Amino acid sequence: MKLEETKKTFDHITHEIGKVIVGQQEVVKQILVSLLTNSHALLEGYPGLAKTLAVRTVAQLMDLKFSRIQNTPDLMPSDITGTYIIEDSSSGKRNFKFQPGPIFANIILADEINRATPKTQSALLEAMQEKQVTVGNSTFELEQPFFVLATQNPIEQEGTYPLPEAQTDRFLLKIKTEYPNPEEELEIVNRYAVEQKPIKLKSVLNKNSLLFLQQIVRQVPISSDIKKYAVNLVTSTRNKKNLIEYGASPRASIGLVLAAKARALLEGRKFVSKQDVNAMAYPVLRHRLILSFEAERQNMDVDDVIKTLIK
Repeated sequence: MKLEETKKTFDHITHEIGKVIVGQQEVVKQILVSLLTNSHALLEGYPGLAKTLAVRTVAQLMDLKFSRIQNTPDLMPSDITGTYIIEDSSSGKRNFKFQPGPIFANIILADEINRATPKTQSALLEAMQEKQVTVGNSTFELEQPFFVLATQNPIEQEGTYPLPEAQTDRFLLKIKTEYPNPEEELEIVNRYAVEQKPIKLKSVLNKNSLLFLQQIVRQVPISSDIKKYAVNLVTSTRNKKNLIEYGASPRASIGLVLAAKARALLEGRKFVSKQDVNAMAYPVLRHRLILSFEAERQNMDVDDVIKTLIK
């Protein structure tokens, strides 16, 4: 697949998504970066900002098996992974048969992941990291490609269970969804406050095409200077003790370079630029940093600190 064909495919995806989602171009782009790097993403934003709709729409455009998990405090790990059931055979014998759970899909939407208990959240850990599920004494491989796109909102924290750092680090990106501007919101009202007509979306990518694009992403050239710049940006999070109490690990360096490569491919370029690294630094680093008291005293959030590091 040539670069021009790749760019055309991504433009087609963006066009189809635009039939459903108004605005949120950067959010959509970062979701695609997650898919192209074979990684997971965490979407955070206030209710009503189309987080779930964006993930569902992207899944529709890929000829992939899609599964949605609505997280609630009473959700059990077996509700995600699956369990053994007793099955009556034609001969009258009873056998245990494994009934796969919703985790056995290509794209998993884990809606409001912070509403599930830690025990249930941990059921996702093995699947996300090892791409396999263990139930009882048996281990089941998950079909590739496999992505977990989880959502959470930063308000209504009562009755929620914040994700531990070990689990948030499994997500390559933490994507923030913002409010639309007035023009976009007017378009949303014009589109959805009238009689609804079914929106038909065309499948753009199949499983083999996506796996091929994931290989292409890793082959995107990056100069030694830009690579060193990305690594220095990550290591600086460990040295800025006045603002950051705990910095990012080498996993963030790997993720930042990969995400920058994917962004360059989405933009239709044959190489990684410094702008790619700077743009992807926010979603790659914002969930991996623990700010110091001094940063909080200055009313700085994580994005403010990352902006300081880039400058």
